[in-house]
Amino acid sequence: MRRFRYLWVLGLSVILAAVFLIPSGVLFALDSSGIQYKVLNPWGETDPRPLKGISPRPNNLSGKKIGLFANYKRAALPIAGSLQKRLLSMYPDSEVSIYHSNQWNVTEIETENREKFKKWAEENDAVILLVGD
Repeated sequence: MRRFRYLWVLGLSVILAAVFLIPSGVLFALDSSGIQYKVLNPWGETDPRPLKGISPRPNNLSGKKIGLFANYKRAALPIAGSLQKRLLSMYPDSEVSIYHSNQWNVTEIETENREKFKKWAEENDAVILLVGD
């Protein structure tokens, strides 16, 4: 019995050391009140322009200005011509125009036709994109 007499002193000192020397976050792992997260942008920068929603679709194409955007691919212009005839037969009071982009793999807004394209796009009530694949 005598040899266990100092064991309680050793136990008490371990408990006191744990309480005063070890940070509370280590002892109480379930206490997450001190955890903070920082959300980072994977691109490293943000777009300064505010986001815009998609424009609402017109209920009817009758009496509207309809633009057909034909890309550079071979079948785009024949498809645009066929669709133009079909739209004019379905909506005779509509106006249908075709804009042909002849640059390969370049956004039209990045070409020398930028102003012409912007003017064409603003004049239309609806635009249909044609990819000639």
